[in-house]
Amino acid sequence: MTHGGPRQFVAFLGVGGVAALANFGSRFAFALYVRFELSILLAFLVGLTVAFALNRAFVFSETRTTSRRTEAMRFVVVNLGGLVVNLGASLLTLQLLDTIVETGPGLEGGAHLVGLGCTAFTSYFAHKTWTFAG
Repeated sequence: MTHGGPRQFVAFLGVGGVAALANFGSRFAFALYVRFELSILLAFLVGLTVAFALNRAFVFSETRTTSRRTEAMRFVVVNLGGLVVNLGASLLTLQLLDTIVETGPGLEGGAHLVGLGCTAFTSYFAHKTWTFAG
């Protein structure tokens, strides 16, 4: 895909879903050999690697002038920034919801979904304009 727009964003979300499945599934394999905490970390690295490879190949496949190494470093930086956006938006949303409605089990899940949505948009534009800008 070489042009932006809704199709590219949908492809970005699809790649994110595949990467999330790779992350989730690999954790079970790692857990056979290492402690839970380390299996989570290793699985995160699998998901990050899958996301980078698929985004580079299918979502942001324009002609490049930037090296793969530079793109990979930028990808990691954007994803660490995405973690901050996700956490901040989730906590802010939870605090806002907590003032509007009674605390319940779905509140945290809803707040996390808002955080994930914010992260999807900010990460997409960061990857489009910086990571894979070429």
